[in-house]
Amino acid sequence: MKILAHKQEICTGCRNCEEACADFYFKRTDRNYSSIRITNNDNTFHATKCTQCGECINMCTSNAIYRDRLGVVRIDKNKCVGCLGCVGFCSELSMFYADDLPVPFKCVACNVCVKACPEGALEILVSKVKE
Repeated sequence: MKILAHKQEICTGCRNCEEACADFYFKRTDRNYSSIRITNNDNTFHATKCTQCGECINMCTSNAIYRDRLGVVRIDKNKCVGCLGCVGFCSELSMFYADDLPVPFKCVACNVCVKACPEGALEILVSKVKE
């Protein structure tokens, strides 16, 4: 399974990761279109991103959320009805939406943000696929 990991002890909060993600997927630099969100809590930066737990899969009434062969939780945009139930259900608060998009979006551990991080505070971890 591929998971995006964040090393908060070396993160400087530059938010290059947010910009790279939003630009890659939505051709925008607005952090509201990023699948990773960096927040500052007393000069400690925290990354909100999908942990690929899969809890959203069974709650999706349109069966649009599934786990791919690499263990990454994905949303089938052709099946999603845009109810946003997964957004409210996500215990990690890492299922996002924008008012002008028909379906929610989330991190798919694609490596775009990792490459954009000048400090090396992000990395993709690969482990055995969850059953």
